[in-house]
Parts: sequence; C-alpha cells; structure tokens
Amino acid sequence: MSGRLVIIGAGGFARETAQAALAAGLPLAGHLDDDPALHGVVLDGVPVLGGTERVPQLKDASFVVCVGNPRDHASRARLVRRLGLPEHRYTTVVHPTAVVSASSSVGRGTVLLAHTVLTASVRVGRHVAVMPQTVLTHDDEVGDLATLASGVRLGGGARIGRGAYVGAGALVREGVAVGDWSLVGMGSVVLADVPPGEVWAGSPARRLRAAAAPALEQLTADDAARIPVRGVNG
Repeated sequence: MSGRLVIIGAGGFARETAQAALAAGLPLAGHLDDDPALHGVVLDGVPVLGGTERVPQLKDASFVVCVGNPRDHASRARLVRRLGLPEHRYTTVVHPTAVVSASSSVGRGTVLLAHTVLTASVRVGRHVAVMPQTVLTHDDEVGDLATLASGVRLGGGARIGRGAYVGAGALVREGVAVGDWSLVGMGSVVLADVPPGEVWAGSPARRLRAAAAPALEQLTADDAARIPVRGVNG
C-alpha cells in the first residue's frame, strides 16, 4: 500500500471498514463521500475529507471503495469504473481477527471484516465485500465486486459470480454456483445453481424475479465488453 488509506464512502460498510483498518494498523486518512452534508463530519473518530472529486489530488493515497447495499449492489462497480484508478492504487483491508490460509488469495480493493475465515485454496477477487463471521471453505471462488453479507457460509467448491450479492446468514451448498449480478436473500439455503441476473430466496432458495435494473445493466455491460470473470461464467 502506498501512502495513507482513503475509504470511498461513508455509510455503514465504509465505517466498518475504517474500524477494521484501524484495528489492522493501517495509516487511515479518512473518508471521501459525495454527500455534501457529511463533509467535515467525523464518523467514529474518522473524518470525511470531502467528495470523490478530491481523488486526483490525493496522488500518494491508496483507496478502497466501500459502497453498496441489497437495493443497489451494482453501485460499487459503477464507482470503481468512474474513478478509473489503476489496480495498484487500491489496497486490501483485512481485520486482524480474520483467518486467511496460506493457500488462499484475496484481490486488491477487497475487505475482509472481523472473524471471516478462508480455509484452503479459496480465491476472492477484487473489490469484494466480506462481512463479519463469513466462512469460505475449501476451493471456493468469489468473483470481483461480489458482496457476502454477515454470517454467510459457502460449502466447498462453491462459486459466487461477479457482482453477486449473498444476503446475511445465507447457506450455499458445496459445488453450487451463484451467477453474476444475482442476489440471494438473507437466510436462504441455496441448493441449486442460481443463473446470472436473478433474485432467489427461501429454504430451499427459489427464483423470485429478475435482478434490479442496475444489476442487469452491469450484467449486459460485462457481456458486451467480454470482461474476464473470476467466478461462475469464466
């Protein structure tokens, strides 16, 4: 990591990441957020330095993008694309209580919050959000820009696609794939593959509807650009 860490966003996930960064001893400068009402505010002891228009001025800083929620789980992808930063400008934040095996790998810009576990040969892509108490077991793959909410459990060899959102407490059976930009509801039990761009929920999880428009737009854009995927479609 070069320079002090700046967290893009100042919502709940961003504030959690700030606390993880401090616990890990990272040199944290503060948040950037495009809500003018937050500029100059101190959140949990961490200042909001201004909006994202300041990014080009912070030439020695490193960044992590911490936005997104189930209502729009494509927002992190849009912001990463808009910022247009080279990969080396992003850092990875790992809470000191997280357990990452020597055979596992974690991409730049990814956040692993408290008590997450990566057991053996787990591959986590770039700009992934992994919330507290999540367990990734042997040979799991998590695509770029995915979100795993708190308490998610993935069986061995599960695959989570690019930009997918897996809700709090969801269980994904071993060897099952969750497609790109799909959303799995909280507490769901996923026993079969979830196609790209769909919303599934329940126990066992079943299709409810197509994903929201922002996620479908990202899915279409990825297909058009033929972006290499670390996940179910690549």
